[in-house]
Amino acid sequence: MIDAPSADALQPAIWPASATRVDGTVAIGGARLDALAAEHGTPLMLLDEAELRGRAARIRAAFHAVLDDPIVYYASKALLTGDVARWVVQEGLGVDVCSGGELALVRAAGLDLSLVGYHGNNKSEHDLRTAVAAGVGTIVVDSALELDRLTRIAAEAGVRQGIRMRINVGVHASTHEFLATSHEDQKFGVPIVDAAALVARVRADDVLELRGLHTHIGSQIFDGDGFAAAIDRMVALHASLLAGGPLPELNVGGGFGIAYTEADDPQPIEGIAAAFAASLHAACERAGIAVPRIAIEPGRWIAGPAGVTVYRVGTVKRMELADGERVYVSIDGGMSDNPRHVLYGARYTARIASRSSDVPGVRSRVVGLHCESGDIVVDEVALPGDVAPGDLLAVPATGAYCASLASTYNMTPRPPIVAVLDGASRVLVRRETIDDLLARDAGLGGTP
Repeated sequence: MIDAPSADALQPAIWPASATRVDGTVAIGGARLDALAAEHGTPLMLLDEAELRGRAARIRAAFHAVLDDPIVYYASKALLTGDVARWVVQEGLGVDVCSGGELALVRAAGLDLSLVGYHGNNKSEHDLRTAVAAGVGTIVVDSALELDRLTRIAAEAGVRQGIRMRINVGVHASTHEFLATSHEDQKFGVPIVDAAALVARVRADDVLELRGLHTHIGSQIFDGDGFAAAIDRMVALHASLLAGGPLPELNVGGGFGIAYTEADDPQPIEGIAAAFAASLHAACERAGIAVPRIAIEPGRWIAGPAGVTVYRVGTVKRMELADGERVYVSIDGGMSDNPRHVLYGARYTARIASRSSDVPGVRSRVVGLHCESGDIVVDEVALPGDVAPGDLLAVPATGAYCASLASTYNMTPRPPIVAVLDGASRVLVRRETIDDLLARDAGLGGTP
């Protein structure tokens, strides 16, 4: 299904607020994409700094308006650079990491590690020792084995490490199977039936400081009702554990959805926050307990709409099919810089960015340069019928999980990440080069 009434329009719900056309050319953050492509080359991932900062501040304000002093972490797996980490902290957020590499980056960026939460279902001894020694504020314990491991490491270090216990709450988010992270048959968290025994162990050892419980039910949740069932179960568990000692916090993760195409209609974040708070207060009233301090972990909602990826069209093929014509538009990137369609069937839209066109839209599929028939970036979109080699093509809502999931498939270097603000651009992460790739190959004289 064609996703836009006009092959030239920039839908406000999908593009950064700064997106406009200047003499037909798309501009982001006051900078024209043709000029940016000439300066930085293509493919090019652009990040609207004002959009990302504004969304971080907005989601924080939305939850602060309805809850008492909530903790807001930026889920950095969505997109993490030194500058992005500093931006979100400057907007009043903490940072959630889930690997040794992400922890190393935020340390190198100079963040206050007391503001950091550390996730992961398979943290190694080295990972945990590094986190404890560095002073990470909260470690999210994902299994009984990890609890044993962390208790021993903290005792040996002579510190009382703050933790949250991740609970597999058994609630299914209405999303792709691999994005739903809290149904019973998956790798994250401890079963809800085991929670009481594990919490008792933490309290008996008195080495770890139990800050609270944690859950995360999935991604691309479009309204506050999506969290209600998880809140009910987590509040009931929280209440049942209070007799054994304090449990000040409850972390319900993230998963707030964004629009990728016109078919997507997420509720405004203020409405989601209000519905979330109403469900929480009702659940606590039923359980007869005070409302705990809430923590959330938005990532996609902050970074996704701030990103736009710019490609150059290489070839155009017009195919006559049984149900009509389809135009295959090949670009100079693909599944190496945006594998989300391949992984999840994710849907995006696209626009010609280097010029305007009043030619009626034709059914188009934007495909990459890789040796894979599934190398699709935009499955179905209306592009002007005069789309041609040399055109710049812009794909919005690529700020989350595209750079993070990017690969060097077919020995294709990854694109740079370039920030735009007030008409100026600056490189956050430089373009990878063929020389970078060859330098790792010891058989070619690279460093072993």
